Amino acid sequence: MKTLTAQMSSDGDAWRLYVVLYGVPNWPTFRWERTGPVPTGAERRAALAALGYEVAPDAVWSWTEDSRDPDSTPVVLIAAVAVREQEGAIA
Repeated sequence: MKTLTAQMSSDGDAWRLYVVLYGVPNWPTFRWERTGPVPTGAERRAALAALGYEVAPDAVWSWTEDSRDPDSTPVVLIAAVAVREQEGAIA
């Protein structure tokens, strides 16, 4: 089964999770209406399931930081994991 990448990010605003679909203008997205704490593993799995995806077997979340200018702009936290469509799901 084909795997895709799901990413979760926050720049201090609400957390959002999305599945990267190349060539598609609107990616499946889930948004938590809070700035913290970081969504738990169970919350992330539930959000992915609501979008029709699941974490791929043996995949683990990786975390990175990014910013336009490390000295003067907010840090964006980005998490990523390999996902696949849920069996029988329409994504």
